[in-house]
Order: sequence, then C-alpha cells, then structure tokens
Amino acid sequence: MNTSPYPHLQRASRKPLTVADLVQMKADGEKIASLTCYDASFAALEDRAGVDLVLVGDSLGNVIQGAATTVGVSIDDMVYHSRITAAGLERAFLMTDLPFLTYATPQQALHNSHRLMAEGGAQMVKLEGGSELVATVAHLTTFGVPVCAHMGLRPQMVHKMGGFKVQGRDAEAAETMRRDALAFEQAGADLILLECVPASLGAAIAAEVSVPVIGIGAGPDTDGQILVIYDILGLSPGKKPRFVQNFMDGANSLETAAADYVAAVKSGSYPRAEHSFK
Repeated sequence: MNTSPYPHLQRASRKPLTVADLVQMKADGEKIASLTCYDASFAALEDRAGVDLVLVGDSLGNVIQGAATTVGVSIDDMVYHSRITAAGLERAFLMTDLPFLTYATPQQALHNSHRLMAEGGAQMVKLEGGSELVATVAHLTTFGVPVCAHMGLRPQMVHKMGGFKVQGRDAEAAETMRRDALAFEQAGADLILLECVPASLGAAIAAEVSVPVIGIGAGPDTDGQILVIYDILGLSPGKKPRFVQNFMDGANSLETAAADYVAAVKSGSYPRAEHSFK
C-alpha cells in the first residue's frame, strides 16, 4: 500500500501534459489541480508539487501590480509573465489569460492569442464571457488555438457587474450559463472555468459537458479546482474570498503547501462545504 501523503507525485513519467491528457483525467475521474503563476521560480515550484494546470492570470494586476481590478493589465504584461512562467515548467500545462478588451473581435482575439502562444509560450488562452463570445471561440479553434471559456463571476466585468458577486443563483441565470457552456463546447472550447457559482450549478455543468470544468468557488463536483498561488500561501492582503484555504497553515515550506493543495484537490478534501456557495 502506498502511504505517501502525495500519491500524485509517485508518477513514473514527467511527460508534459496536453489537452488530451486533461480530457482523459475528466473521463477517469481524476481531479485536475490548478494554480495561478506569474514567474519562473514559482512555476518550477508548482511543477515539482504536481500541479497539472498552471494559469498565468490577469490576476497579476491585483497580486503583482497592486491594482484593485484586472482591467489595467495589458497584452504586453501577459506575454511577458507567460514567457517567464513557461521557462519554469516541465510537466504542467500552461494557460494564459487574454486581458480586458484584447478580444473584442474574433480577429483581435486571434492576433493576441498568437502573441500569447508564439511569444509567451502559452498552450491555451482563456477569455471571459458568455454567448456573445461563442463565435470568437469558434474562430480561434478553427485556427488551432486551444481555448478556455471563463464563466460565472468575470473579474474583467467587475464594473459592469457591480462588484464581486456570486453568479447564477436564480433559475434563469443558471439556465443561461448552462446553455452557454454547451454552446462553448460545441464551438470547440477545450476547457471551461466556473467562478463563484452555486455548487449545484457547478456540478450540473460539469456533468453535462464533455470538456473539463475547473472551478473556483464553484463547489466540489467540478472536474478540478484553481486558486491564486498567493492566496493558498496566505500572502494576499485584505479579506480572503470564501473559497480560499490557506495551505501554509501547518506547512514547513512553500513547496509543501503547494503539494498539500494538490493532494487535497486530488483526494476531494478541498473544497469543503464552507468553501462553496448555495
């Protein structure tokens, strides 16, 4: 019997993960452990800890640049941080955000996705939206760009949404999100990210689409979880979101904290009910 606290680290291969591997993980019922990252040193740490999916998020506007929102992050910022993060990865799959108003048209989205992949080393791009972006996703996937559709709470829309609020609580909004998820899948999206939605909605969407669904504040029944690396290390200032757990509590190193997070996601012990919304 394997008594290691980190059975996910007992893999025989360090082969780089692909989109197909992430889809197979969903099919096999293996949870996908994801964290944000913004530089080579943390990338190497997360890779050693067994993180499957690394996101260079425009959350760097908050945690790196000290801004209140992500709307000021530029495509140049994202290319730079994606490139230096890619330099530290061996196994983990790299996804990078398209920042605010850099994908207003399918042509603009394609141009900036090319920059993130060719200059920044990204293997997938992420954009925030609903049905209005289905055509954009189809356009990107036609040209071979892997896409993650970010739904629910969309930080780039914080001013329009009136703040950071749970989405999809009423029946109409939940049904719209469910239909949009199916439309994104049909358009060729390879991944869906759900942020701050009721746990029941996260479970329903994950069960209905064939692509992996990664949650952040979307309950325990999505196909994987993602958190901001600084949040799990207790480094982010201010009030912590409900879905955040500080994995530095009881850890003797940053790498142990990251490995504990991955192990908790894989085992299903994170997130718990107190990290979820109704």
